[in-house]
Amino acid sequence: MTENTLAMNTLIFLGAAIIMVPLVRKLGLSSVIGFILGGIIIGPFGLKLTGKDSDDIMHATEFGVIMLLFLVGLEIEPRKFWKIRKKIFGMGLSQMLLTIFILFVIFYFSGWRLDQALVAGICFALSSTAIVLQTLKEKNIFRTDAGESSFSILLFQDISVIPILALLPVLAKRQEDNEHQLLLQYLPDWLQPFSIILGVLLLIFLGKFIFVPFLRYVSRSGMNELLTASSLFLVIGVSELMSSVGLSPALGAFIAGVMLANSEFRLELESQIDPFKGLLLAVFFVSVGATINFFVIMHDPMFIFTTTVVVLIVKFLVLLGVGKFFGLKLGQNFLVAFALSQIGEFAFVLINYSTKLYLLDPKLNAQLMAITAITMCITPILLLINEKFLEPKFIIKDNIPTSTKPIKERKIIIVGFGHFGSTVGRLLRVNGVQATILDNDPQRVNLLKSNRFKVYFGDATKPGILRSAGVETADLLILCLDNPAKNKLILEYTRKNFPHLKIFVRAKNRLDAYDFYNNGVDNIYRETLGTAVDMAVDILKAKGMRAYAARRLGKRFMIIDKSMVRKLAKEQLKDKITFTMNESLEREAELLAEDSQSFDQSQWIDNEEV
Repeated sequence: MTENTLAMNTLIFLGAAIIMVPLVRKLGLSSVIGFILGGIIIGPFGLKLTGKDSDDIMHATEFGVIMLLFLVGLEIEPRKFWKIRKKIFGMGLSQMLLTIFILFVIFYFSGWRLDQALVAGICFALSSTAIVLQTLKEKNIFRTDAGESSFSILLFQDISVIPILALLPVLAKRQEDNEHQLLLQYLPDWLQPFSIILGVLLLIFLGKFIFVPFLRYVSRSGMNELLTASSLFLVIGVSELMSSVGLSPALGAFIAGVMLANSEFRLELESQIDPFKGLLLAVFFVSVGATINFFVIMHDPMFIFTTTVVVLIVKFLVLLGVGKFFGLKLGQNFLVAFALSQIGEFAFVLINYSTKLYLLDPKLNAQLMAITAITMCITPILLLINEKFLEPKFIIKDNIPTSTKPIKERKIIIVGFGHFGSTVGRLLRVNGVQATILDNDPQRVNLLKSNRFKVYFGDATKPGILRSAGVETADLLILCLDNPAKNKLILEYTRKNFPHLKIFVRAKNRLDAYDFYNNGVDNIYRETLGTAVDMAVDILKAKGMRAYAARRLGKRFMIIDKSMVRKLAKEQLKDKITFTMNESLEREAELLAEDSQSFDQSQWIDNEEV
């Protein structure tokens, strides 16, 4: 067949991802498996649709891994990290060390070279973040002990990729080619060994004094396109900068993410980078599937089979032991062990990197890549076994109703911190209630940040921003935007995807309230109602009514008015009425009639005597 162009190969790779992923998702499998299977089908051992430029695509899509590490760095917010530090360093470190040691011993005494046994043990100790986190979300157990333990182990593994990338060249006793390390050429010979320290210090300086002010400057334009461009500019720029000083681009991206984790732009950066990361990782996994050498597998299937079984058993037993030592209940412990027993996507990167350093030969590379892919495909079967046969015997989910939590322990997200939202947020804060604030005014966000509010810059109408803010695990969502249409857009999305959320929403007027009531929201706050009633109460007091009586009348009026609005909202939904001016006046007449029936002149006299 004729060789494909790079564009044609890209089209084939994307097509394989688009076709295969929905198919495997219908079977309840991870999307990563769909990508790998798609690559196998189009690869040289399938339909042979890939051409000579497939290696170029593989190289380009490795940038998706760099973006993934940048996002991992953004996730390591110091407060969150410190809260679960014991699980991260306790469970994560012990799992990594035990797995590496046991696999190293098994491989070494099976006749492997010392360095190969160590590299294989390190690569196989990692688990799949993509598969496990998706499983936790689908089973709605992210907030259980099993979910938190899995997240802690995965976080430690993701962080450990950074020192592993630095360790592999040392094991190979060679450095990477210096052709791209431009800045090293200008450093004196005595200073070059300290280039890593200089690179990290430079990145810390840039993160604090350059990156954040730069993003604030760009955000003032109000153009999302510029923020997207700025996000890509930062990741690509940092990667190239780290390469030029002799550091791994992935290490630079990770450190840059950590530096920006505490900034108000963390959520915006996540939402802007995530689609590019997802796309590049998708093609990366398709590329992995296309490069699996089935001739090598068929040449020694017993080696592939026995190594796969050994890895799964060792990882399962290590995870089970670590979980028991750290006090996980048996049911939760089994779930963690089954979920994390596969080999992770970072193993693909490390195996290829090790081959470039001549730690692994092409044959062993193909074998290890196949073993990694096979364990990923087996994981859904293991989880199904756990779900059908073991999980019914244990209580996995610890579903605590939100209403039983003290208000200070509930996670609250406030969307919009203008005049209305700031009143709500300040009153909560002075009573010791902390909330996560989302706002798209950069100057206001900067002001709130300086006053130690937990605030992030971003447009909450974007699902990615809400998810990054933690809407999946939040208890209360407070919509305070000035634009009713945006409040309604966010409301519709969250009601559909997060039915557990208790929502409080700001309404401009009665017509907005009708829409919100008909969307299933009970906690609606009309701007014009409270202030108008307050004015009327003050007028009554000025006319001679006692303060207590006037306030009681005002409160009663609000209760009756809200009841009538709820009634009229149901009529609107039933008759599908679109209000015109005349119809609005008719509704006003109904409200006035209700007022006349509920309040008579005797109220004044009665309340005067109270």
